[in-house]
Amino acid sequence: MKKIESVQEFVEKLDAAKKVNPKDLSSDQDLTIGIMNLISIEEHLMFSGAKTGKTKFYDLINDIREMRKNAMLKIIPAYEGEVWCISKHLLAASMRVFEVGTKALAAGDKETAYSLFDQSYELYCIFWGLNMGMLTGEKKEQKESKPAKKQTVKPAEVAAPAAKAEAKGGMSKLKSWVRNAVNCCIE
Repeated sequence: MKKIESVQEFVEKLDAAKKVNPKDLSSDQDLTIGIMNLISIEEHLMFSGAKTGKTKFYDLINDIREMRKNAMLKIIPAYEGEVWCISKHLLAASMRVFEVGTKALAAGDKETAYSLFDQSYELYCIFWGLNMGMLTGEKKEQKESKPAKKQTVKPAEVAAPAAKAEAKGGMSKLKSWVRNAVNCCIE
């Protein structure tokens, strides 16, 4: 498999794939959210077993783990080093940080919630960057991708601090790439 050399080249390949099957990206993003939930189910089964003393919860862990592994193979078919485990933990951390953010939001602490949502999204972007070969030890010149089609933005999205934080830096480039390339709203 040929290594992709730039963000632009990657976006062009994704655009070509969208023309063949426009649901590919949507399916991958949905699958990552499913994987996050499968990881959470594994955790909840362990805690439920420990809290109740009922081993029937423990007995389900392997079944859920196998489902999660099979789902991950669809997104991460080949990897080097500990990319598999890093990926799993990035998705798990993204989900957990998001859940803490929703609790802060429900408690009326919007500033903390927005910060946690941004951190959750950063972890998610790192997952995609890692699995799409965007994060390597080598510094490569990366061209900015073409802007995505204009989308309707909800008022809450405009006010989110994430937009302000993306003014510069490597994370903002990664976020921009994920926003443009990994779009769950393309059907």
